[in-house]
Amino acid sequence: MMKRSTKTGIFSLLVLCSVAACTKEEAQSASTDAGSSGAPSAVAPASVSSVSSAPSVIVYKDPNCGCCSKWVEYMKNNGFNVTAIDTSDVAGVKAKYGIGPELQSCHTAIIGDYAVEGHVNAEEIHRMLKEKPAIAGLAVPGMPTGSPGMEGAIREKYDILTFDRAGKTTVYAQR
Repeated sequence: MMKRSTKTGIFSLLVLCSVAACTKEEAQSASTDAGSSGAPSAVAPASVSSVSSAPSVIVYKDPNCGCCSKWVEYMKNNGFNVTAIDTSDVAGVKAKYGIGPELQSCHTAIIGDYAVEGHVNAEEIHRMLKEKPAIAGLAVPGMPTGSPGMEGAIREKYDILTFDRAGKTTVYAQR
């Protein structure tokens, strides 16, 4: 597993999300994986399933965030095996993977050795997995309208950023 920065910051993101009910299986998975503190237990990197060639994704999200649930469905519809884990400590996951305040959004996904923060589109994630760049992951900071899971009448332009363990970012794609 890649060593990640322990740089933390105050995770304050005002989010208006619709309440989304999780399935019984997701609730059981979250309670098993999160323990009584709500924090994730040891986070194993996702890997390619032996049953399928689709990349496996673990998504840590707030159980009440509707746009996170929409992004999970979007990822499933775009060729990923997704496990969603509802947790009250998404900030702890972000800290573990070195996702600083300037990169944060509402959910964090782990795909192999990469972290994916926020509403990153599947095309760029597939590209990252194919190219295997020497980065910690991809991020779409904030919650831009028109990004996957944040569809709406208006479509904002936004950048998909790479980030490394030292906190350096570069623009990977623009939407």
